[in-house]
Amino acid sequence: MLGSMMKRDLLISDLLVHAGKYHSDTENISKETDGTITTTNWGQVAEGSRRLASALGKLGCAFGDRIATLAWNNVRHLNIWFAVSGSGLVCHTLNPRLFPEQLIFIINDAVDKALFFDKTFMPLVPGIRDHLKSVDHYIFMGSRDDEVLAAVPDTLFYDELIETGDAGYDWPQFSEDTPSSLCYTSGTTGNPKGVLYCHRSTMLHTLIVAQKDTLAISARDVVLPVVPMFHANAWGVPYIAAMCGTTLVMPGPGLDGDSLVDMIDTYKVTFALGVPTIWQMLLASARKKGSKLETLERNVIGGAAAPSSMIIEFRDEYNCETLHGWGMTEMSPLGTLNQTKAKHADLTTEEMVNLCLGQGRPPFGVDLRLVDEEGNVLPHDGETQGALQVKGHWIVETYYGKDADNLTEDGWFDTGDVATVDADGFMIIRDRTKDIIKSGGEWISSVELEGTAMGTAGIAMAAVIGVRHPKWDERPLVIAVRAESANVSEADVLAQYEGTIAKWQIPEKVIFADAIPISGTGKMLKVELRETYADAYMMEGA
Repeated sequence: MLGSMMKRDLLISDLLVHAGKYHSDTENISKETDGTITTTNWGQVAEGSRRLASALGKLGCAFGDRIATLAWNNVRHLNIWFAVSGSGLVCHTLNPRLFPEQLIFIINDAVDKALFFDKTFMPLVPGIRDHLKSVDHYIFMGSRDDEVLAAVPDTLFYDELIETGDAGYDWPQFSEDTPSSLCYTSGTTGNPKGVLYCHRSTMLHTLIVAQKDTLAISARDVVLPVVPMFHANAWGVPYIAAMCGTTLVMPGPGLDGDSLVDMIDTYKVTFALGVPTIWQMLLASARKKGSKLETLERNVIGGAAAPSSMIIEFRDEYNCETLHGWGMTEMSPLGTLNQTKAKHADLTTEEMVNLCLGQGRPPFGVDLRLVDEEGNVLPHDGETQGALQVKGHWIVETYYGKDADNLTEDGWFDTGDVATVDADGFMIIRDRTKDIIKSGGEWISSVELEGTAMGTAGIAMAAVIGVRHPKWDERPLVIAVRAESANVSEADVLAQYEGTIAKWQIPEKVIFADAIPISGTGKMLKVELRETYADAYMMEGA
C-alpha cells in the first residue's frame, strides 16, 4: 500500500458537532409564535439537539422512523431538524398551507411516527388526528399549555420532553446513504409525491451550495431565511449555517413586510432568501417605513422569476445585490444560481440587469440539458428553447415508495420547465411546460410577459395566463393587482409592452383583481386563474 486517506461517512450530525465546537458563541435569533424573541447560540443548539435525540429514543422512536413537523422557522424547529436526522430518524417537514386532506394523505403515506407542531397550527391537529394511522406521539413545540392539552389530549410538551434527554448523548455512526429527511411536492396535479433525501446527498448539497460561486455564505454573515423550513428544506440554509457558523435570524410567523424590515434592521441581516411575493411586501414596507435596509448586502429570489423592476429597486435604492436562483424539491433543491463570471465585469448596467433576470448557471454537482418533443438533445446557444432536464449528485432518482415517471431512460430528470441555456451554462426559464402559451401556432412565454407587467408603476403583482381565443386558439391575458392607493390603468400596463416584445405577443386585455391565489410555497396558482378567466376573450365585446 502506497498510502491512504481517512474515510468517514458524510453525516448531518457532523455539521452540528462542528458548529457546537468552533462556533459555540455565535448567536441565533428566533421569533416565536407569540411574537417574543429567543436568542440562543450554536453551542446551545448542539446541546439541545443531543438532548432531543436522546429523548426521542426513550419515546421508542427507532432508526429510520419518520418524524413530522408542522412548524415555522424557529429555534425549536432547528433543534428538531438536527436531532431527528442526526440520530438516524427521518425529518419530515409538512407544509401547513396544504389542505387538510393533503396533509392526511402525506402523513399516512410517510407512516410518520410522531408529529411536532407549533401553536399556530394547533387547530389543524384535532381535525386530522382521527384520520392518521401511524402517529403515536403529538408533541407541542413549547411549554405546558392547558389550551393545547384540551384540544389535543395526551399531547407531549417539547420543553418537558427535552429535559428527559441526555446532554452527553453520542451521535450514532451509520452509512451516509441512510435517509435523512423527507419533503413532498406541492401536489398541484394529483397527490403530492415524497422526495427522500439521504445524508450523502444533503451533505454534498451543503458543501457545494455554500461556495463563493453559489450562495457564498460565511461566518461573517447574518442570514434571514424567509423561505420556510418546510419548503425544500429552506433551500439548505440551516445546514450551511451550521457548517459555516453563521448567525441565523429565524422569522417565525412574521413573514409580512413590516416584520421582515424590522428583523433586518434590528439584527443587521446581511443576506436574505425568499420568493418574489415576499420581496414585494418587503420593498413596499421599506418604502413606507423609510428604511434603507442598510446592512442588507444580498438577497436570493427563488420559486418564481423576479421582474427587472425589483432587481433595479434593490440595487438602486438599497445597494443590495439580487441573485436569481432555481431549483426544485426533487433537486434538494438548488439547480442554478446567477453568479456572474470575470468576463462580465465590463457589462453595462443595463446588460448586467438583463443577465441577472435569468436563473443562472449550475454549480459542480448539477448538469443541464435541453431536449425537443422527440427527445433529441438541443444546443446550448442561448436561443434554442427546449424541455429542461437535469442530473447530478443531489437529484431524485425515485420518489418515496414509487418510481419517478419523469426520469428518462438514460437517467435524466425532466423538470417540466421550458428553458434556454447558453454556452457558459447560464439558464433562463422561459416557462413551465403547462404554462407556456401557444397562440396561432407560435409559443409565447408567460414569464417574460409577467416581468414586463410587473415593471409598471403601481402594479403590486401580475400573472399572465393563456386562455381561449375565437381566432388564435389561445391568447395571453394579464391578471394584475394594483399597489395600495395606485390608480394604474389597463392602458398603462399594455403600454409597457410597446417596443419590448413582438406586437403579436402583446396581450389584448388586462383584468385587475384584488389578489392572485398563491400556493403553499409562494407560487401563483395559475390553474385557478385559468379556470376563473377561461372565457375572458370569448365573451361578447372581448
